[in-house]
Amino acid sequence: MKGMLSVFRRELAAYFATPLAYVFIFIFLVLSGATTFFLGNFFERGQADLAPFFGFHPWLYLLLVPAIAMRLWADERKTGTIELLLTLPVSIGQAVVGKFLAAWAFAGIALALTFPMWITVNYLGSPDNGVILTSYIGSFVMAGSYLAIGAAFSALSKNQVIAFVLAAVFCLLFTVSGTPLVLNAFSTWAPAVIVNIVSSLSMLANFDGISRGVLDAVNLVYFASVIVLFLFANAVFVSLYKAR
Repeated sequence: MKGMLSVFRRELAAYFATPLAYVFIFIFLVLSGATTFFLGNFFERGQADLAPFFGFHPWLYLLLVPAIAMRLWADERKTGTIELLLTLPVSIGQAVVGKFLAAWAFAGIALALTFPMWITVNYLGSPDNGVILTSYIGSFVMAGSYLAIGAAFSALSKNQVIAFVLAAVFCLLFTVSGTPLVLNAFSTWAPAVIVNIVSSLSMLANFDGISRGVLDAVNLVYFASVIVLFLFANAVFVSLYKAR
């Protein structure tokens, strides 16, 4: 636990040691507001809720979260500091989890800074704050899923751009797998059980359930499974690099 916390503090401090953190937070807040008020027709809808705000989160994370994760391991490999990290009294598992938690905490800070949206909707009407809180929880765990995918691909390459592209493409597959376009394409040749499996892998579908105000165990287990699976893959990739 001590080693993991050391890695966590090191990584979280590294984000704020460069302009990356501030640029990401600024872009995330601007895009969140723009998509909510303009694309989401916040005022035209005449409803006191944050459905338009949360509805765009999967797409914002698809573009921005891989940018957070791409440096986690790729930068270590490029600068050669990964060798130093792996010689410290810290296990690979502790390093992987510590880095992931730092990135997740950073994403959580960016998400928490959107609280003026919550204040605004309460000022304008009487929203169901329980649904909004649940949606925030769902958005946070979804961000963790995207980060775990990005971290795994960051461990595969020392080039941050390649890590970003691979993570973004893979996250896109998870995001759109439950859309009608994809499901219709599968239904033309695949049996119903395959179509149901593809649908169940969708980030959109699982987040939609939580954003409606229901913390369904199925949705939470899905996000937890994605995080655990890709953190395990991350650890395997780092172990293979260490064994070379």
